[in-house]
Amino acid sequence: MALTILNNIASIAAENQLTITSNNLQSTLFQLSSGSRINSGADDAAGLAIANGLGANISALTQSARNANDGVGSLQVADGALAQVTTLLNRAVTLATESATGTVSNSQRGALDAEYQAIQAEINRIGSNTNYNGGQVFTASPTSIYISDGVGNTQQASNFISVTTGQLSAAGVLGSQASAQLAFQGVPTALDTVTVAGKTYTFVAALTQATANQVLIDTTGATTADKLTNTIANFVAAVNGANGSGTVYSNATTANANTTASAYGDSVHFQATAAGNAIIAGGGTLASTEAGTNTAFLNGATFAGGSTSDLTTATNAQAALAAINTAIQSIAGIRGQIGASINRLQSAGTVISNQVQNLTAAQNGITAADIPSAVAALTKYSILEQTGISSLAQANQQQQLVLKLLQ
Repeated sequence: MALTILNNIASIAAENQLTITSNNLQSTLFQLSSGSRINSGADDAAGLAIANGLGANISALTQSARNANDGVGSLQVADGALAQVTTLLNRAVTLATESATGTVSNSQRGALDAEYQAIQAEINRIGSNTNYNGGQVFTASPTSIYISDGVGNTQQASNFISVTTGQLSAAGVLGSQASAQLAFQGVPTALDTVTVAGKTYTFVAALTQATANQVLIDTTGATTADKLTNTIANFVAAVNGANGSGTVYSNATTANANTTASAYGDSVHFQATAAGNAIIAGGGTLASTEAGTNTAFLNGATFAGGSTSDLTTATNAQAALAAINTAIQSIAGIRGQIGASINRLQSAGTVISNQVQNLTAAQNGITAADIPSAVAALTKYSILEQTGISSLAQANQQQQLVLKLLQ
């Protein structure tokens, strides 16, 4: 190779290689200081996109687990309140049984009735004052627990776990025939109707906002059971006069003055108001995926609102005793449904925790730095940087040999 003074090729080559070594050393130091293999988009653009997507999934699922836990907390409050109601009803059984016997005088029955009325007042207080996070626990409106990983159709029905505790009152649990229940054996079809307390509700495939008392048939559910659950929720919202939100839809309409509605599994529970007698009658061939199967009222087609219950006479006490025993069974059934919902939410929380664990492991595999490899690379590039600087110094000194030729 000829000796020249115009360009120091060896110095340029040493400088370029030293720059490459310095960049690699800097990248290695970033990995060791941050613990992450990807510190910028230049490190791994595709890996960064995947890791960020997994991070969004993890954030959504983590909050969904908290949502499920909050739902469990609310239902446990409801279950605890109903447990106290059962205790009160057990005491009412004792009072009613004592008042029903012929050896008790009317004045003594007055004392028994006073305690019985106090029990009813306490049940009313529990129903109206039991709250969770500022919201009333016992309500006819469903509470929708939102669970999602933040991707896909975030409004699909399967992202919601809807739970209805129902309204709680002494008249509701102790009133004579104060409630009725409508069972569904399948998803309604368009133009099926049902008359509830003087209002006829029509199931439709699409709402006409100018027409009142329409109920939207849900078609978005992932399964037939989901579609039925959402359609029942729409029906409840229509009876209660609510526009609904989330998976609940109904045409804007006024609430039924004679009854409120609550969803319980594949049935709707109607509770008469104090406005008077509420007459329920079936209409049309309601909602069935099986030919010839209709919806049915489980406990008769008539129920009375504003019913009273007292122990002032032996006859009234005997009637009250029957109502109390029915109420105890009803409360037990509601607690069973709440317990099933608690189990479902806890199961969902467990599944979500497993998802978060596995997604975190996947994200870690993409972004986490391999520390032993990074330490080995640090040693390598540190030595190369030192030898590169030494080589650059030697290259710069090499051209000075030309001066020897001029001596």
